[in-house]
Amino acid sequence: MSTDNKIERLTQIVKNSDNIVFFGGAGVSTESNIPDFRSASGLYSERYSAKYSPEEMLSHSFFVRHTKEFFEFYKNKMIYKDAKPNPAHIALAKLEQVDKLKAVITQNIDGLHQMAGSKNVLELHGSVHRNYCTKCGKFYDLEYIINSIDVPKCICGGIVKPDVVLYEEPLDTEVIEASIDYISKANVLIVGGTSLSVYPAAGLINYFKGKHLILINKTSTPYDRYADFVINDSIGKTLDKVVSSIV
Repeated sequence: MSTDNKIERLTQIVKNSDNIVFFGGAGVSTESNIPDFRSASGLYSERYSAKYSPEEMLSHSFFVRHTKEFFEFYKNKMIYKDAKPNPAHIALAKLEQVDKLKAVITQNIDGLHQMAGSKNVLELHGSVHRNYCTKCGKFYDLEYIINSIDVPKCICGGIVKPDVVLYEEPLDTEVIEASIDYISKANVLIVGGTSLSVYPAAGLINYFKGKHLILINKTSTPYDRYADFVINDSIGKTLDKVVSSIV
């Protein structure tokens, strides 16, 4: 089946369903010029110091032991303040508005789905837009982190930590349970922009019991053989084509 035929088939599936869930990863945001982690040109293929890898610098223990260096790396490599939603984000928001898409489950921390207009977004790995004092729990926005010199501090003196899931930290139980609930009840699950290699997030697909599983990703994934079909193309271009003929 050609890519055009697959897109036509996906369009028909979306037209005929009102219980769709989207599960997405870094590839959804690369078209907004936010680099991913695991491609040949991704964050993890680089090294930023002679001592530490990106994985180490984004770990809980590094945050605790080397807080200043953590924030230098975080502000330089994890925040993309000027990024804007791309056609994939916009298409998904439109599907939600016409009550076809029930939830967006994302591994991204950039908040672009909400910026595009999506309301029901489950953020598995948190968000750069939420930051809390580790001592008193006071909330701070992204601007506070960006404008802080060295380590962001609360008015109470505590360190302000981004509400993102670092290595060595567990995912939020409520977000996981809600994601499982949506996926297990969905009729259609569209998975896009993810290599499906990061667990436990990737394992959520195993809860899908519905009719159609479609994968949209530029490279192959371990779950390709379980899908109705796989579209190896731009997720923004694909979803825009599908949704523009429906909404």
